[in-house]
Amino acid sequence: MNAASPGPLAGLKVVEICSTIAGPACARLLADFGADVTKVEPLEGDGVRQMGRHVDDVSLYAATILRGKRSVSLDLKSEQGRAITRALVDRADILVENNRPGVMERLGLDYDTLSATNPGLVMVRISGYGQDGPYAGRPGYGAICEAFGGVRHMTGDPDRPPARVALATTDYLTAVYAAFGAMMAIHERGRTGLGQVVDAALYETSFSQMEPYVPAFEKLGFVPKRVGPNLPTMAPNSLYPSADGAWVLIAANSNIIFSRLAQVMGQPELLADPRFATIRARGERQNMTALDAIIGAWTRQHDAEPLEQLLIAESIPASRIYTIADIYEDPHYAQRGMLVRVPHDTLGHTTQAGVVPKLSRTPGHIRHSGPDLGADTQAVLQELGMTAEDIQALQAQQLIKTRP
Repeated sequence: MNAASPGPLAGLKVVEICSTIAGPACARLLADFGADVTKVEPLEGDGVRQMGRHVDDVSLYAATILRGKRSVSLDLKSEQGRAITRALVDRADILVENNRPGVMERLGLDYDTLSATNPGLVMVRISGYGQDGPYAGRPGYGAICEAFGGVRHMTGDPDRPPARVALATTDYLTAVYAAFGAMMAIHERGRTGLGQVVDAALYETSFSQMEPYVPAFEKLGFVPKRVGPNLPTMAPNSLYPSADGAWVLIAANSNIIFSRLAQVMGQPELLADPRFATIRARGERQNMTALDAIIGAWTRQHDAEPLEQLLIAESIPASRIYTIADIYEDPHYAQRGMLVRVPHDTLGHTTQAGVVPKLSRTPGHIRHSGPDLGADTQAVLQELGMTAEDIQALQAQQLIKTRP
């Protein structure tokens, strides 16, 4: 952690009204780089607190995706809860929400209402299908939007049903798009003084990865298919077996790198073979299959780690397939600050993924672990001018939750 730098977003106030992954991950990015993020949670807490692995009742996922934030727990269905939220938003630069379209409007927390008293507000709205269009009201998680966006059709082996990546990739990429949108809107506000809505849709994040196939379908009628571990139209770029039963990914797409690979393999004649002589030829499906078989026969003669080192020594991009255990043992992750020990009130500490990206002069840092539900309710309400009696009254009515 680099506590010396307040971060490039220091001074920005953010309110988060989000659940699960995409919204909280977006606000976590802002918090990592210095924004003051106040998370408004229901009395039962964000569902992300129940996700992932736990140590007893402590959510390890919440410790990291809620890091750097303050937690205010209140009943948004009550008038008092909505009034508190509006008071928070009146002081905010950015509001991040990922409810289904229409929910914020029903709560009286729509952009028109909020911007009437805070015209500089930037409202980041993350949803499955966007804020308008015929499917706007559909429920949509990242996995559903990967199916709708065409990505799931492209994932897995060609002779098997579409697979899924066992990670929330679309949620996290949407979080980055949403945070980028927020920063563009804040930058533009510097010229006009006015905020705006950032509309980030999970399906559009998913679809954006289909970029090369959009013109290819329109001009050629080309419908891409799953190609397993290969990179479509580029070879060699695939997983290859090793003698010790592991797998090594080799990416020798360009002619220069492929030439190096052929020399290391002791098979320079591959360079003169018309099937493999050009990038375009190697990208043909039948040629790709033939080349993968040749390379696989060679890699099977080597154990994974020395094979990886041999390839890297010749400037050929390659890597063993790492597990999380491999990552913990690798010195590069440690030196780059990608495994950070963060103090935790209950567990002593948790190790969390480091801040991305790296800034040379004003880097981000992890200020603290994800807070307990309602840990900051009392302090935040006091900042809004409430007295101890006011807070006790809200608590007696079970409209807020504070730290035990």
